Amino acid sequence: MTQIIQLGQPPIDVTIKRSARARRLSLRISGVDGKVSLTLPRFSSASEAQGFLREKEGWIRKHLDKQPDLAAVEPGAMIPIEGAERQIVETATRVVKLHPHWVEVPYGADKTAPRIRAFLKNLARDRLSAASQHYAGLIGREFGKITLRDTRSRWGSCTSEGNLMYSWRLILAPVEVLDYVAAHEVCHLAEMNHSAAYWANVAAVMPGYIAHRKWLRDNGGALHRFQF
Repeated sequence: MTQIIQLGQPPIDVTIKRSARARRLSLRISGVDGKVSLTLPRFSSASEAQGFLREKEGWIRKHLDKQPDLAAVEPGAMIPIEGAERQIVETATRVVKLHPHWVEVPYGADKTAPRIRAFLKNLARDRLSAASQHYAGLIGREFGKITLRDTRSRWGSCTSEGNLMYSWRLILAPVEVLDYVAAHEVCHLAEMNHSAAYWANVAAVMPGYIAHRKWLRDNGGALHRFQF
């Protein structure tokens, strides 16, 4: 069972959850949408939760101040595609077209976001399929199917059956970062772990992967601020 309480002024909505498995109070701020949640052990009291939140209010506000603002995907807005900032421009085109400094969309502002989302998902599938084929060839492995999702907790995954899953929002990141995620997941086809042998394989197919992994850790959360 969950409930929402408000903390301080201006009020911050905090989602309160109770868990039979929780052993202590656990506070979390989503790096995606800035939502605040507090998980309580089953027998913790409401007053205990409120006291804990009052103690943490300064810390919560500090972290919320660092959250990127949400961005509407609409005509005139800027959006990164393959790491390059592009302005969304309405024209008489019938389909979405990508240019070096802008992305062209048909007239109809109410349909701009879903049109661009569909275009980006198709582009992401093309880029990730090509990258996966490339790195699979380098390590001499084959993969199954590729699935795209709008995942919040991970950028990619590889199943024991050899199927790959990626977040389509990787198309917003620099090309090298998308390639790194593809290399990362494909290397799990050889090592289903994060052992030294696994990272040696990643380094062999992408020597500069550490910089791309750092970019994703530092900037990946901002890719979720775009509201499609």
